[in-house]
Amino acid sequence: MIKKIIIYALLLVSSLVLFFPILYAISASFMSPQEIYAGKLLPSSINFDAYKDVFERVPLVHYLTVSFWVSFIVMIGQLIVCSLSAYAFVFIPFKGRELIFFLFLATMLIPWEAAMIPNFLTVLNLGWINTYAGLTFPFFALPFGIFLLRQHFLTIPKELWESAQMDGCSRFRFYLKFALPLSKSSLSALGIYGFLTTWNQYLWPLLVTNDDTVRTVQIGLKMLIANESSSSWNAVMAGVVTILLPTLILLFIGLKYIREGLTSGALKG
Repeated sequence: MIKKIIIYALLLVSSLVLFFPILYAISASFMSPQEIYAGKLLPSSINFDAYKDVFERVPLVHYLTVSFWVSFIVMIGQLIVCSLSAYAFVFIPFKGRELIFFLFLATMLIPWEAAMIPNFLTVLNLGWINTYAGLTFPFFALPFGIFLLRQHFLTIPKELWESAQMDGCSRFRFYLKFALPLSKSSLSALGIYGFLTTWNQYLWPLLVTNDDTVRTVQIGLKMLIANESSSSWNAVMAGVVTILLPTLILLFIGLKYIREGLTSGALKG
């Protein structure tokens, strides 16, 4: 009993330490600048002026809308490309399949920064600067997503595939009617992962956009910080909380699917 109490106490302390930055950001968004610089942890009263101020200073609603559509397009693109690629690696035999798969996985060892300049030059030559295509297309093929779905597709019984072929089921129909419905947990995990990672991107949108009409919310937050004086950090915190809220909601709702998706392909059979 004492051991269990100690474990739960340590978990509680660890949770507080982990969530303290988020909790303080929420608290600071309701404070006045004087309370923030006084080092207070809790506001003396609930005040929404900082939220009103941040929406008046920058077009935050527009940035949120752009980020949502960019993240949504990347999520759908990754689900389509990764699921088709993983399906090919599992159910379509061709020469050098395993070698190509492992070479594809090896690209995970290459830092994104190393491929950033070639990707930027490609986007530039295609005329995709300041477009949704430039913000989304480079992220459709995700090695992690292909690996995740391939591992899950390997758990689908071969007898099901052989029976479908005997009944005249085409490869694409088997993909739509069997492979995808049996992989809902992995697809959900990949979709949530893709949405959240795209939502939090900063450097790539900064490189391929110079027009506010297609800039994402992370750049909008940086512009808010750059434009704010040292006495307006409550407005900055209000902006941070506004940006964090959609991702936190999605993460808490999808945590179960992420856990199931990441473990569904751990064992074959």
